[in-house]
This record gives sequence, C-alpha cells and structure tokens, in this order.
Amino acid sequence: MAGVVQGVLKNKTKSSILGLVLVLTILVAQSNLIPKLFYPYPYKQIINKYAIEYNTDSLLVVSVIKAESSFLPFSSSDKGAIGLMQLMPDTAREISQKLGEDYAAIDLKDPETNIRYGSMYLAGLSKQYDGNTVLTLAAYNAGSGRVKEWLKTTGLGLDNYSVKDIPFPETRTYVEKVLKYHQEYSKLY
Repeated sequence: MAGVVQGVLKNKTKSSILGLVLVLTILVAQSNLIPKLFYPYPYKQIINKYAIEYNTDSLLVVSVIKAESSFLPFSSSDKGAIGLMQLMPDTAREISQKLGEDYAAIDLKDPETNIRYGSMYLAGLSKQYDGNTVLTLAAYNAGSGRVKEWLKTTGLGLDNYSVKDIPFPETRTYVEKVLKYHQEYSKLY
C-alpha cells in the first residue's frame, strides 16, 4: 500500500511540475520576457527624461546606445569615442558650449551626462536632416560633413535618401543595425 501511495504522489508531483512549467512557459511567452533579455532598456528614466527635453525618440536613443556600447558606460573606442552613446570629445565639447557648461568638468562615462549630451546631439542631427532617421543615424556614425558630401554627390533630397544610398559599408551596416534595434524596441516598449 505504501508503494502505491508513493507512486501516486510521484505521478502527482510530476503532473504538478509539468503543469507549473506549462503555466510559466505561457506567462513568459505572453510577457515578452525572452525578447526583453535581448533588448533590455536600462537607463529608461534617464533616456525618457532627455528624449522629452530634446524632443527626440527615446527608442531611437536606446537603439543607438545598444549599437554603440551595449549599455556599458565605461566603453571607449579606438577612435576616442566615450561612454554609452560613444561621443567624440570634440562633439561633447561643442555640446558643452551650447549648454554653457565647462567641458573639463563633465564626465562622459557618467550615464546621465552621456545620455543627455548624446540625446541633444541626436536631436540636433534629426532637426538638421528634417527628421530623416537614415541621415540622422548616418551623421551620428560618420559625421555630418560626410553626409552633406553624400547629399551633394548623389543629388538626392532629404526625403529621397535611403539606407542603400549610403556609400560607406560600415555606416550602412551601422544604420541598418540601429534601425533593426529600433524596430524591435518599438514592438517591446
């Protein structure tokens, strides 16, 4: 009799575990938890704060951060770009002047400072290119001067320029990556 009771308890335990696994699987699938592991949104409050302040797309900002630094605030590049949004020192110096801040006193590895400066820069590029996200991202990656040259060379207007028109493969790949991230973030958040 004790063996039968143990067998029934084992079967109930297995059924309970399987039921629990099924319920958890359904909850995870419905909650977008797995995709959010691949597309996290750290610094969300800071990003949203400065996206609102500078009138830019918060999901574009988080997409740029993911592409530039994978959310590592102490990132730096071989070319000298610093922090979450990989700002070049000369760009940050210009932004600090516009904000009336002492460049020597800022820390680009501080997430809030970097996001504030990067959001302002991204918003400025978006305004410069009449909201054309492709050109905005291309300028963020390759520099505004290069994008102006490309526009002259191709004769395309701001409305007609697309990813396929970017002559630098590295910049084209960067823009495609950020746009893909933006699409995923838009689905999740």
